[in-house]
Order: sequence, then structure tokens, then C-alpha cells
Amino acid sequence: MRTIDLRGRALSRDALLKLVPRAAVSAEVAVERVRPLVADVAERGEAALRDQARDFDGVTGHRLRVPAESIAAALETCPPEVEAALRALIARLRQGSAAQVPDERITHLADGAVIRQRWQPVSRVGLYAPGGKAAYPSSVVMNAVAAQTAGVPALALASPAQADNAGLPHPAVLWAAALCGITEVYAIGGAGAIAAFAHGVPEIGLEAVDVVTGPGNVFVAAAKRVVSGLVGIDSEAGTTEILVIADAAAHPGFVAADLISQAEHDEAAASVLVTDSEEFARRVEQEVAARAAATRHAGRVAEALSGPQSAIVLVDDLRTAALVSNAYGPEHLEIQTRDDEGVLRDVTDAGAIFLGGYTPVSLGDYLAGSNHVLPTGGTARFAAGLGAHTFLRPQQIIRYERDALHELERPLRALAEAEGLPAHADAVSARFETGEEGR
Repeated sequence: MRTIDLRGRALSRDALLKLVPRAAVSAEVAVERVRPLVADVAERGEAALRDQARDFDGVTGHRLRVPAESIAAALETCPPEVEAALRALIARLRQGSAAQVPDERITHLADGAVIRQRWQPVSRVGLYAPGGKAAYPSSVVMNAVAAQTAGVPALALASPAQADNAGLPHPAVLWAAALCGITEVYAIGGAGAIAAFAHGVPEIGLEAVDVVTGPGNVFVAAAKRVVSGLVGIDSEAGTTEILVIADAAAHPGFVAADLISQAEHDEAAASVLVTDSEEFARRVEQEVAARAAATRHAGRVAEALSGPQSAIVLVDDLRTAALVSNAYGPEHLEIQTRDDEGVLRDVTDAGAIFLGGYTPVSLGDYLAGSNHVLPTGGTARFAAGLGAHTFLRPQQIIRYERDALHELERPLRALAEAEGLPAHADAVSARFETGEEGR
């Protein structure tokens, strides 16, 4: 891992934004690559999806919509301990997600003047589950449970076709779909899946959705950017990243293991350590070298850790560490210090935050009860992670009685006349003209 030494430097937020490590492939570059793929699906539908499956997944002649019986049959192949773990994940996540659904609130502004605030779920959601270097049944659960908890009535799931599974999505993805009760599943991957959700594909019975969610690589994130506005998106959840703020009180083996755990996802995954201790940084490097060589995906991990997106950042103090983290806007932020809560007070921008040496990111990936679909690439500075709230729209319902409206007639006219919109005021006054009486 390379070292970025920021000690002894007073840096502005803008300067930090330029100095923090980032992946070489940006979403902007990826957008130009996927835009033609999205447009092709919009124009040619099923034919475009089949071409993309051939080119990117090496699969031809498969059924794009997965038969319901194949979903149910897949669960029969799920190892009992995995099924038990998935059921535990579903149960814990339902509890965590329920806290994200606000109660309806009523505000009485005056006698006969009431505003109700309700949270209305969208009607239809498209959920994406990656299927490249690893299968992600946990991502299926994270998306599905959040949407179901919000009350979304219709869910569709897409995941890449697998050449070694007769053109079906990965069996583990189908296990999770079955356990979550999802019956509308498509063997479609990458940018094409996002385009299919946004535009619909009538030939295979896929109706357009209102919101597209789910993680993926930078090209999936770029496709979301392309269709954003036509449909809602959760966030541009691209290649995974972890930033650890740690001082000399942290356990170097814990930190090293956590950096490796995220590097295992992808060669472009980002692992960043920010510390005020050069000696601690050296010890973490030693631990990383020993542990990375022994892990199953050693080659992938080595490439991710040596890439421009990964680094050890040396700072003068933990307050500066928090400022670096805020500029980075990490998907996953771990804080392992003498004063975790103190550091947390200075943190403003992160997808999810894991406090203490016994709260690794991998816990959040699976069984913490939190959602692991989180914003990446610095978008945590303005975007939130997936939750039940992602699928809810706040709606204000206003009801005024006659006397309550009459009280506001004059001040409303003053504002309307000031803006040059007298008919706005006339619409109020019309209700108080002689002979005009409504309900």
C-alpha cells in the first residue's frame, strides 16, 4: 500500500478532496461506455439484452425471465447452515429497517388548519444483485427487505446469467429470492439490467419500475446515473471501499484483516487507513503482508491494495483524520481509537460507521441488522445508504376549513401581489364572495 503523508500541512477541504485516494476509472468515464448499452436496450429490448449477455456473460439461448419453479427448486440446493444464516439476516434486517419507517404526523396550525405528513411507498422497484467475482445473496436480502418493510407492492430482481448454471442467475441469488418471497426474477446483468428496469422490456413481461436499487461495479453505477431522472435510484453504489481511522491503541491485526476483507471483493476495491501513528501504520503493513498472502483471493487482494485507490494516510491527529474521512466520504468507515465517540463527533460524511475493534465491516455486510447497500466514490458526502426510507416519499396532505382560510386571505394577497400573481389571491377571495358557499 502506498503512503500519503499529510503531517505538518494545513489543508482546506478542497485540497483534501484532491488528495484522497480514488480509483483510476471514474464514473464519468464509465458513463460514456454504458450510455450506448442503455440506449440499445431502450430501442431493441430483448434483442439488445441477449447481445449483451453473449458479449459480457458468455451466455446465449437462456430464458431472460426465470421460471417461478426454478426459484423454488434452487432453495432445495441451499446448505442448511446457509439457509439458517440467511433467515437470521432477514429477521434482523426487518427489525433494523422498521425503525426507518416514520409514523404519520398531524400538525394543527390553527383551528381548522391541519397538515398531515404521510410516507407513501413507490409502486414498483427493480432490485439488482451483482454476479461477477462473487455471488451476493446478502445484497438480494438487503434490497428486498428494505423495500418490503417500506410497503412496496411489486418487486423485480435482476442478476447476471451464469454460464455454469444453465443461464440462470447464481444459485445463491435464487436462494435469497425464494426466502424473501420474490417471484419476478430476471437473468440480466450489468448496465443492461438497469436499462431494462428503467425502460421496461414488454417481450419478456418486464414492466418499467419507479426506483432502481442495488450495488454493482462502476459500470452499474454509471448506468444508474444515465437513467436517473427517468427513474429514481438509491445511490451510485459502485466498487466497494473501506476507510479505517485508527490510532496506536487499535489492534493492527484487526485493521489489516478489515482492509483485506474489502480488497477481496474486486481488484478496484479501495482500502484506506488514516492514522496519526507512523509506527502503527508500519505494523499494519506487516500484518497486511502476512495475511494477504495467505488469503484465498491473494492475487485480487494484492492488486486492490497496490492500486491508486488504496493507501495509508498519515495525519497529525485524530481530528485531522476525521477531516480526511469527511473529504473521502467512505462507503464504510471504521473507527478504532482510544476515543471512538470523540472521533465520531467530528465525522459528518460516511455511508455506514462501525465503532470499535469488535464491529468489523463484514458484520455489517451480513448480520449486524444494518443495510450494506451504501454510497461509494465519495457520494456519501451527499447521499445516504439504502433503507426503507429509500422507497418512501413524504407527502403533505393539507386541509383548511373556511374560517382558517379567511384568516389568511389578506396576508396571502399581500404575498401574491408582491410576486405579480394576483389570480392566486383571487382564488382565495372567490370563496368569500356573496353567494359563494362551498364545502
